[in-house]
This record gives sequence, structure tokens and C-alpha cells, in this order.
Amino acid sequence: MKELFLIAVGSALVNNVVLSQFLGLCPFLGVSKNVKTSAGMGAAVIFVITIASFVTSVIYKGILVSLNLEFLQTIVFILVIAALVQFVEMFLKKSMPPLYEALGVYLPLITTNCAVLGVALTNVQKSYSILESVINGVGTSVGFTIAIVMLAGVREKIEHNDVPYSFQGSPIVLITAGLMAIAFFGFSGLI
Repeated sequence: MKELFLIAVGSALVNNVVLSQFLGLCPFLGVSKNVKTSAGMGAAVIFVITIASFVTSVIYKGILVSLNLEFLQTIVFILVIAALVQFVEMFLKKSMPPLYEALGVYLPLITTNCAVLGVALTNVQKSYSILESVINGVGTSVGFTIAIVMLAGVREKIEHNDVPYSFQGSPIVLITAGLMAIAFFGFSGLI
């Protein structure tokens, strides 16, 4: 139980997928203009990464390893992730049209979000069991959600401040993300 807790905390805070590993920056920077939209994107990423971690782990251990086809892992993982994102997209379009419209082009980009594939490959690289893979997926996706919602909150506050002209727009967002990465570096001594 202690090891699972350390995996979850380590993947969420210490090795934050966005602020430490720099994976998934496209939706992190693109969707973080509004806290509500960021939370919706975070929820979609939590679902996709968690389910993808489980499914890819089962496929890797149950099929690829047993048939000695480990070299196909990246292709298989990408196909599984693409199918899951299609499912999430159809679900959001049907049940939550405003969130679907707010996420726009960034929702299909979860398919190519390197954070999702990165988690699946990390699970294989660290030889995690299926349960450990799911816990790592949940921790990583919660860390992504924490980071994107925090950045959205800061960006909403920055809009009402007097920012020098040369720093307006993307420069101040990148500076803010850099400062957040430095702050998350403080968690490195946690585990």
C-alpha cells in the first residue's frame, strides 16, 4: 500500500508530467485560459490516461509479452489511446456540448498528447504491475489537472493586471509556467 501511495504522489507532484517532464505542453498552454475549461480538460485527461494505463498494461502483459511482440508496443499504445479519445469525444459531444465546444481542437489533441503515451511507456519501462500502472496513470493525470487548473487560475488573474507590453500574451504565460515548474521542483525532496 505504501508503494502505491509513493507512486501516486511521485507521479502527481515530484515527477509532474507537465512541469517536470515537459510532456503535454500543447493542451497545458492552449486550454489554460479559463479554469472551468481547464478542469474539463483535466477530467478528460484523467479518464483517458487512467483507462489507457489499464488497457495498455493488460495488452502489453497479456498479449505482447506472451507472443514476444514487445516491439509493437508504441503502435498498439497509440491505437488504444486514439480509440479512447474518440470515445471521450463522442461522450462529451452528446452529454456536455458546452464543454465539447470550449475544448475545441484540444480534445482531439489528447490523441497526440505525448503525456498519455509517455505514461503508457513509463509503465512498461518501470515494469509496473497492472495495479501500479493504473495508480501511476491516476497520479500522473491528477498532476496534469493540478498544473493546468493552477495555470488557468493565474492566467485569469494576470488578465486584470498591468503587464508590460512586451510580456503580454505568450511570454507572461511561459514565464508563469516556468515559475510553476520551479515551485514544483520543491517537491523533489518529498519522496
